[in-house]
Amino acid sequence: MAKPTKLPISKKQVDRARSLAREITAPVQEMIAKHTTVTVERTALRLLGADGVADSGVPVPNLIVDMLGDRINEGASRYYVNALCETGTEPEELNPRIADGFDITDTPLRSQEEIKSKAETLIRQACASIKEKAAFRAAKIEEFKGNEKSPLLYVIVATGNIYEDVTQACAAAEEGADVIAVIRSTAQSLIDYVPYGATTEGFGGTYATQENFRIMRKALDETSENIQRYIRLVNYCSGLCMPEIAVMGAFERLDMMLNDSMYGILFRDINMHRTFIDQHFSRMINAYADVIINTGEDNYLTTADAYTKAHTVFASQFINERFGLDAGLRPDQLGLGHAFEMDPSIENVFLYELAQAQMARDIFPECPLKYMPPTKHMTGDIFKGYVMNTMFNIVSKISHQSIHLLGMLTEGIHTPYFHDRYLAIQNGLYVMNALESFYDEIEFKPDGIMAARAATVLGDTVDLLETVKKEGLFGAIEQGLFADVSRDSHGGKGYEGVAEKSADYWNPAIDFLEQELGVGNEVSSK
Repeated sequence: MAKPTKLPISKKQVDRARSLAREITAPVQEMIAKHTTVTVERTALRLLGADGVADSGVPVPNLIVDMLGDRINEGASRYYVNALCETGTEPEELNPRIADGFDITDTPLRSQEEIKSKAETLIRQACASIKEKAAFRAAKIEEFKGNEKSPLLYVIVATGNIYEDVTQACAAAEEGADVIAVIRSTAQSLIDYVPYGATTEGFGGTYATQENFRIMRKALDETSENIQRYIRLVNYCSGLCMPEIAVMGAFERLDMMLNDSMYGILFRDINMHRTFIDQHFSRMINAYADVIINTGEDNYLTTADAYTKAHTVFASQFINERFGLDAGLRPDQLGLGHAFEMDPSIENVFLYELAQAQMARDIFPECPLKYMPPTKHMTGDIFKGYVMNTMFNIVSKISHQSIHLLGMLTEGIHTPYFHDRYLAIQNGLYVMNALESFYDEIEFKPDGIMAARAATVLGDTVDLLETVKKEGLFGAIEQGLFADVSRDSHGGKGYEGVAEKSADYWNPAIDFLEQELGVGNEVSSK
């Protein structure tokens, strides 16, 4: 339930910001509706049952899309489902044949009515399974709700070995963590396929694979039963395989997905067209699976100054909100991101950080905001770092954040050890308990420092959105208006995987989800 607002936020300006966000995203949505990508097609194939991997390590959905080549503009689903009809097989029988080299594009096309009927059956089966997983999650959250804290305490594991990740994740949950994020192996976002099976080697994190999702989900479910709290699992639905990872996460009941509309563009130099097309389909899947997405505005403050560029975070949040709603996500699934990243030497920095956090809560009252800890100004002084994290914890609780990524005292030194994570959890538990009812007790001066800061930042946010509307979102990104990072609209990784839809393009997964979610675009091909 949304809390009463605390700061004198201008409703007129917030309404203007939302109106601008709609105008900014509308041309992008039109572009999305007219195009597909190799990833969108592979994702539809996965929903139809395409799975498995060739001896070469290439996943079956990639093999199919590679067979099609330029014909992906017609939609890969038609050819896969046609092969099922023509051979009289089911996916579990056809997939190994494709892995062994069977070229489904050489199969004569049967009637469109037969193909569509078979596709509808397969999509409904897959989506029914996803809905069952979502219902199970909801039932468990309801069963254990009396033991749940606010905000949810979120920690990361990143060993590179899924089995070691399980050990660390379960220990963290038993110590008091509510959310476990498995960090992906470095640069996985830049590979244009999803690795297959369980993995034990990764640099800076563990590969996101469906089997790794299953292993961690099973372990956390067992821990949840033992401690009588539902432990949420998070991974990264970003990069060149956004919608594929979304659907694999939906199959294995992941609860949250990092799924930002611009992160891959700004920080991984993935092409804009590719990113926006892929993020839309990935968000539709997350919406249907009742997954909470986490957006990446916190990252802006690692490359741009958190005090002077705070308005860029809010501008991006308004844009992310609009893209999310257009994909069928509810406000309570929009975990908009922000961060405690100002220079700690600034006088009254605590008030400015609190103003930022309270602004986010007041402007997006229904959203499960994800609040990120200090990283940019962590120096290796573990004592000062612990103090900074404590202040971050205090701001989070005072401003009623929803998802709280705990800061580590050794941030910037090494991947956290067990005891680093233990101390972070204990710090969080202490602060959250000590300030449990503080939000309901406190009021802010309507003409004070925090109110003035909020008014300034909101005004700058509207001004920036006006500029973005004038320049267009692609133009604004080219000019470096977000995160001080500039990208070429026709450059970056993955652009070759974008295709304009043909007149007879068909994607039964998108058709089904649009109908179920009540979204779509009048220019969309059917």
